[in-house]
Amino acid sequence: MAQLFFKYGAMNSGKTIEILKVAHNYEEQDKPVVLMTSGLDTRDGIGMVSSRIGLKREATPIFEETNVYELVKALDVQPYCILVDESQFLSKHHVIEFARVVDDLNIPVMAFGLKNDFRNELFEGSKYLLLYADKIEELKTICWFCHKKAIMNLHYIDGQPVYEGDQVQIGGNEAYYPVCRKHYFHPEGSE
Repeated sequence: MAQLFFKYGAMNSGKTIEILKVAHNYEEQDKPVVLMTSGLDTRDGIGMVSSRIGLKREATPIFEETNVYELVKALDVQPYCILVDESQFLSKHHVIEFARVVDDLNIPVMAFGLKNDFRNELFEGSKYLLLYADKIEELKTICWFCHKKAIMNLHYIDGQPVYEGDQVQIGGNEAYYPVCRKHYFHPEGSE
């Protein structure tokens, strides 16, 4: 029985390396998968799944107008699994369409992404994945400043923490740090 999975974590928790590992494991057994990612993430080009450790591969980009259910349904070969990176950027309709892929086409969907933004608000995709997913798993990492578990993402601009602004601001280690609650509110007190 296929299921919808949501695997979330703070920045630097290994979400992308995990998605690439899962794809490799399926494909090593001659089981095709479909990799998808948000068309909003342009750090390494549109439609590219890229890990901070240097591994990357092409993926089908998802845009606001993309109907992922129809896209998957129209494939010539039914995949064993759909793997979605940067799932926080999905819209509600995408999450519901992925739920239909699971329920109607019996194809598992594993979505990987952030839960909350740098303002500590839920992303739309994450909110609906938390509501619709059959299984939810947290991928853990440690705070940039101490040994505690990172549960938030701290945004920096010109060396200063930022807590307001547009929700979608694409960036990596140069702009975001995984942090615990204490250091989210008091990064200047870092240890």
